[in-house]
Amino acid sequence: MRLLHTSDWHLGRAFHRVNMLGAQAEFIGHLVTTVRERGVDAVVVSGDVYDRAVPPLAAVELFDDALHRLAALGVPTVMISGNHDSARRLGVGAGLIDRAGIHLRTEPSACGTPVVLADAHGDVAFYGLPYLEPALVKDEFGVTKAGHEAVLAAAMDRVRADLATRAPGTRSVVLAHAFVTGGQASDSERDITVGGVAAVPAGVFDGVDYAALGHLHGSQTITERVRYSGSPLPYSFSEADHRKTMWLVDLDAEGSVTAERLDCPVPRALARIRGPLEELLADPALARHEDAWVEATLTDPVRPADPMARLGERFPHTLSLAFDPDRAPDDPALSYARRLAGRSDQQIAEDFVVHVRGAGPDEREQLVLRDAFDAVRADEAVREVSR
Repeated sequence: MRLLHTSDWHLGRAFHRVNMLGAQAEFIGHLVTTVRERGVDAVVVSGDVYDRAVPPLAAVELFDDALHRLAALGVPTVMISGNHDSARRLGVGAGLIDRAGIHLRTEPSACGTPVVLADAHGDVAFYGLPYLEPALVKDEFGVTKAGHEAVLAAAMDRVRADLATRAPGTRSVVLAHAFVTGGQASDSERDITVGGVAAVPAGVFDGVDYAALGHLHGSQTITERVRYSGSPLPYSFSEADHRKTMWLVDLDAEGSVTAERLDCPVPRALARIRGPLEELLADPALARHEDAWVEATLTDPVRPADPMARLGERFPHTLSLAFDPDRAPDDPALSYARRLAGRSDQQIAEDFVVHVRGAGPDEREQLVLRDAFDAVRADEAVREVSR
């Protein structure tokens, strides 16, 4: 069976001030063409279909168009909700849409109930594990402490239990939206840390033939059977080095996996340039970035006049401008943002305790801080669901 694995469409999202709806529509057209021309048997979409719980109307219309075009091909599509989606909204009408071959899986309680498709070699069971917010689903899965690994492991126990009841030789595919250990994050994914831990081990997916992951925006191979498709379009300059692709996956009669990366159409290259303004304007090596979307970081010791306008003369698609003057490490003018770069909320809070009290928090106080951050994230998740 030939699968096309994609995820993280983020319909309705902009790139800085650039409306990406046209590029997203072009991607949908490319997806449909790929399904038709490459003989795809099933499409899997591993969450974050929309960028927010209440998407703009134009994004909903594009999603509707995608569903109609995929259904018209007669190729089944299995789709889950991600942490950016409202599971309830995305799942509206799932029972009716199911009849058209579009299988929306947004309910955690249905993790162990697969979509079963068949090819010449027998059945393939597709299990949809929507994004599992630990604080909201721990009771459903009977785990005592909310955590990503615990709830995902419990969901996979249901998958393996169901798979054990099926005919010998039944192959299996799991769709999941999670941060798996070994994956490389970018700046454009929403933080899903709980209990100070965001990642779950790849071994949680043992026992299935292929795990089609979503959440991280870079296409990645965690193991031969566990892969991220990545987002089809860039959504932050941290993705400047990404190659935006989908996975074309073949499952043979024994469940062995072969995979090929298929490039997605990207409207414009990304470039991150850094240096004094005059050097950026004169450096011939930067000519290749003149048609790119540009993030410029100026290192001039004194902020130059009209930097955005001057950059725009050479790089007309400059979207982001930052200042990071070259200074000695002990210079008191070193920016606050730079001192915080790469530090988690927990680490920043602990540093503040040191600043105020002269000593860091003990283990009990660290746990109090961690629980406070988890409570805030859980509250945000509840608000997203109720919108």
